[in-house]
Amino acid sequence: MASQVSRAKPPHKLPAAEPFARHVERELSARVDRGARMCVGLSGGADSVVLLDVVVALAARHDWRISAIHVNHQLSEHAGEWARFCRRLCRSRGVPLRVVKVTVARGDSIEAAARAARYAAYRAQPADHVLLAQHQDDQAETVLLQLLRGAGVKGLAAMPAMREDPIRPGLRLLRPLLGVTRREIEAYAAARGLSWVTDDSNDDIYYLRNFLRREIMPRLETRVPAYRATLCRAAEHLGEAVQLLDTLAAIDGSVDAGSPISGTLAVAALQRLPDARARNLLRYFLASQAVLMPDARRLHEALRQVLTAKVDARVCINVGGMTLRRYAGALHVVAPSPLESPLLADFSRRWRDERRLAVPELHAALEMRRRRGAGIALDALLAKPVTLRMRRGGEKLQPDAARPRRHVKDLLQEQGVPPWLRDRVPFLWSGERLVWVAGLGVDCAFRAGAGAAGVTPRWVEQGQGTRGAVERAKP
Repeated sequence: MASQVSRAKPPHKLPAAEPFARHVERELSARVDRGARMCVGLSGGADSVVLLDVVVALAARHDWRISAIHVNHQLSEHAGEWARFCRRLCRSRGVPLRVVKVTVARGDSIEAAARAARYAAYRAQPADHVLLAQHQDDQAETVLLQLLRGAGVKGLAAMPAMREDPIRPGLRLLRPLLGVTRREIEAYAAARGLSWVTDDSNDDIYYLRNFLRREIMPRLETRVPAYRATLCRAAEHLGEAVQLLDTLAAIDGSVDAGSPISGTLAVAALQRLPDARARNLLRYFLASQAVLMPDARRLHEALRQVLTAKVDARVCINVGGMTLRRYAGALHVVAPSPLESPLLADFSRRWRDERRLAVPELHAALEMRRRRGAGIALDALLAKPVTLRMRRGGEKLQPDAARPRRHVKDLLQEQGVPPWLRDRVPFLWSGERLVWVAGLGVDCAFRAGAGAAGVTPRWVEQGQGTRGAVERAKP
């Protein structure tokens, strides 16, 4: 496939760019406050180049702070060329750009996996809003594509003009071009003399979206010229239905401790519902955890296992690249861990009185704060070599002087730490004596007395394996 830089050729009569810009300004100013930080998702294609051009022109008037992100999916041999083009474009406009390489998981849908990786990169941006360049033609194609896939109401609602990110509170995804067509975007690009990169793989009708765009939509337009607006209007109606279904799911899931938005979902809430409402609640829960939605067959099977498995059974179901687990009467969504059990079992790191001990192989760090009369007695801790290890089994701890020394496994279970996290809990040792366990506290034999030099450990993880994981800083 070829990749090239294209430049719009002005028509005989240049269309005014101002009406287009005013439309985008109305869409944004209705949703974005003055002084907001906006990050443009910049692929380098015509749509995102036009969006960047418009918002840069509008920024000073609204005191918006503009940046851009280019996500390199590493799926094309021309990916490097596209990144270089975006750098040149942003440099010419004085826009800060971040280029992020992502690894796309291979599976049933590369498109879905690429989208998930892209949105994860968006969440890491220091912005209040991420602007995406999908337009009316994209929306119409998406509606038809989802219909042909047998999607439900949420899929047929296609892309909302605005959406709160379910993982990063406060981040909004905005699509200010949904009300304009591809032709209008191209006309604006011609009027402004813009250039962009093109990817010939978009012409490959092997992919269903490209087939619809190249073969079906032009024929449909000859019979129904207004098909874009009509399909987008249908998507808006379905979007309203989705809001109602989400409201119902929030009500259905809030009657038990553990709600969909808290990171867990009570199994009892699913058990008391009719099948259709139970499936709706499970979909809502998975969406709130940013899980790629499984197809209807897999969703039905997941619900069946959750509801019919024995109380003490360890339910573990793969859904959308994540794992759905049942523990203590609640469902948890668990991200795949990069840490292998042998690595955890063999891990050992010496602590030499640092304030912060980085542990990059575990994606974490041990912070040690000096305090008087609190935490671990420093003299007792340093009497022997101090090491950081992970759980190996059989360890005992006595965090409460009024209670006997007990197995750490039992203490973790009492604290409600799920089984899949217990092997990732760090232990601090002085010689062969266990001093501290994250989430459980300090062994009473090592507790600092009044006025004595002490140190308070804190285990800081970069990305938990599950929402609502154990607190790591209990002294």
